[in-house]
Amino acid sequence: MRHAAHLVGMSTELNQIARSAFGRDAGLSDRHSAEFIDTLCLQSREYVAIGDVLYCQVVPKLWNQTIESHRREVRDAIMETTAALVFEHGLRGVTMAQIADRAGIGRATLYKYFPDVDAILHAWHGRQIESHLRQLAQISYGVGDPGDRLVAVLTQYAHLMRQTHGHDTDLVKFLHPDHQVADARGQLHGMIRQLIVEAAQGGRLRDDVPPAELAGYCLNALTGSAALTSNAAVDRLVTVILDGLRPPR
Repeated sequence: MRHAAHLVGMSTELNQIARSAFGRDAGLSDRHSAEFIDTLCLQSREYVAIGDVLYCQVVPKLWNQTIESHRREVRDAIMETTAALVFEHGLRGVTMAQIADRAGIGRATLYKYFPDVDAILHAWHGRQIESHLRQLAQISYGVGDPGDRLVAVLTQYAHLMRQTHGHDTDLVKFLHPDHQVADARGQLHGMIRQLIVEAAQGGRLRDDVPPAELAGYCLNALTGSAALTSNAAVDRLVTVILDGLRPPR
């Protein structure tokens, strides 16, 4: 690996290049030099700074990994910042300039990651859905009695639904037609259906209704948990749903 140059005042030099490339209105300041290093590496692959050394041509593998980690952190910060601003100001009360300012990055950097606010919100929503599905899958495919796992999945899902109660109404309407919601619902339906099949084989649940219909009953009933105002109310709803799954007397 060859050193292209040992630079004195790396941050100042980089910002001079950055302002030359993007203009002073790009929102870059001295504290954003790391973002510009990211830009240089990913776009030109010619100059990469590590400490006070500027490398050229061959980029170390470890540095590539560091860049990818850095980009994930920036992307996550943008999504979290956008969600927080939307909760504060409403769906249409947030601009890209506000997001850049709150996240502490330049507008040029922000537009490298997302074209607009809607794209950020859809990405944030997709990440939330993936996180919730992972939580539910860990319970569903875990060890123990299938009836107990079914209770745990229904209870966890109900509490996750309740978390949406405080969200901006316009935001909920905007996000929920998303295809990601339909895909996630399909996966969750499959988890619940399989647990019902296994629990019914052990005699804990009714077997006179097809498991797919019972799984649909559970999901439809659990949508009501979004409007509940306490954890106790959520638990009561789950209890009522479970009563409908038990064998008829």
